[in-house]
Amino acid sequence: MFPEPEILIVGGGLGGVAAALAACRAGRRVVLTEETDWIGGQLTAQAVPPDEHPWVEQFGTTASYRALREGIRAYYRQWYPLRGEALALPEFNPGAGRVSKLCHEPRIALAVLEGMLAPYRASGLLTVLTEHRAVSAESDNDVITAVSVQDLRTGIVRGFTPPYVIDATETGELLALADVEHANGAEAQGEFGEPHAPAEAQPDNQQGITVCFALSHHEGEDHTIDRPEDYDFWRSYRPDFWPGPLLGFEAPDPRSLAPVPRTFVPNPALDPLAVSADQSADAGDKELWGFRRILARKLHQPGAFDSDITLVNWPLNDYWLKPYIGQEAEALREARQLSLSVLYWLQTGAPRADGGTGFPGLRIRPDVTGTTDGLAKAPYVRESRRIKAVTTVVEQDVAIDVVGPYGRTRYRDSVGVGNYRIDLHPSTGGDNYIDVGSVPFEIPLGALVPRRVRNLLPAGKNIGTTHITNGCYRLHPVEWNIGEVAGALAAHCLAEDVTPHQVQAEDKWFDEFGRLLDRSGVQRHWPDVRGY
Repeated sequence: MFPEPEILIVGGGLGGVAAALAACRAGRRVVLTEETDWIGGQLTAQAVPPDEHPWVEQFGTTASYRALREGIRAYYRQWYPLRGEALALPEFNPGAGRVSKLCHEPRIALAVLEGMLAPYRASGLLTVLTEHRAVSAESDNDVITAVSVQDLRTGIVRGFTPPYVIDATETGELLALADVEHANGAEAQGEFGEPHAPAEAQPDNQQGITVCFALSHHEGEDHTIDRPEDYDFWRSYRPDFWPGPLLGFEAPDPRSLAPVPRTFVPNPALDPLAVSADQSADAGDKELWGFRRILARKLHQPGAFDSDITLVNWPLNDYWLKPYIGQEAEALREARQLSLSVLYWLQTGAPRADGGTGFPGLRIRPDVTGTTDGLAKAPYVRESRRIKAVTTVVEQDVAIDVVGPYGRTRYRDSVGVGNYRIDLHPSTGGDNYIDVGSVPFEIPLGALVPRRVRNLLPAGKNIGTTHITNGCYRLHPVEWNIGEVAGALAAHCLAEDVTPHQVQAEDKWFDEFGRLLDRSGVQRHWPDVRGY
């Protein structure tokens, strides 16, 4: 058996891993649970290459997130047969994808994350329980007193009574289990005055989920899968706000909503070193093969790979017919069928540039996703339950149209930074994309502190944002930053015998915590770069 943790972290995604690292660095005993058999969440089990801001190589992340990124690059440099020009690039992009300056295979991120945790597991400070899910929670006098998790392989339930609990789940499961006040779906415009909020609250209006998968292409071979059970439905499905069938290469531009054709050319001839990933200049989503490519064969020695590998997380396989939160099993089944239908359509019915139809040489890659069917272990969940927090980040705090391109909401209790457009995918309420320009933002500690409960902290998409601002606070480096702060805060409160509410509200305690974050390499403000 293992010792009772001082900090229980439920959810092993990026926020959960970052929380565990921060708490263990502070010398605290931690148990980290994860529902799948892979830690890393959206970066690994959900198979989503990182969405990042354009300055990520210079600033705007925590030091430990930079270490993760550089660890991924180092893995490729050590083990992959890179051609000399790629090997020499300090900031080379393993997949040469356009969505990020660091597109890579899920297993590589998994290996690096496991390596980052390894010393703490060896020391006994950290216990990682994969394939475990929280099933109940108890509370008394505004304190979570117990959390039980179930081993999904054996059915055994274990109970924990830690001083601090961190909810790093993808959907804010502990908020519901422990009756912590939270929001779900879209808030009414009257609550916060957000320009893009609906007139009435819509709790079931949630961003769509996506079941991702990886593909390679082998001309002359036939890897066509069996016809999916729901293929006829998805082949004929045409959303009211879509320019044509969902299974097609024409889709709305997220920013303008104008219909735009996408191209699909497997294994293009373009040298991947010529690809530039900068979403501030070009969203990169019009050429589907290269958008989220995670292995570029031409970055390697000739003959090492006979195909690129691309990750399918496209407009075609976003699923929004049912809300995931509250209808998880039904929504996941239909989302999986949608993704398999996309693959079958690509193999049999998609138009080719040469006038033909279908790409039977497309091969789904279960070896990349770590599953038997090739679909990701877990769906990409964009929107979570969100705590009713001391501070709620609203659209007016971050939208360019409101604050102007050089405006910024500054928080006295900032504990991190991030930047991404307010990017909402089509939703279960029938909304098309809501994609709004935003400014570089700060993360207020008040958004991590529940209004009432004293010993639970969020570590991901479940912080005090709204349906709207979740669209820019939900991406990889921000989730990591949030998790790192949650772990550090729990450890700090244990060491100093204070509460998160005291640290957030009292300058004396916050200043001390802020200095701790500074020493840990957590950037809390954007740089003010000017001549002198």
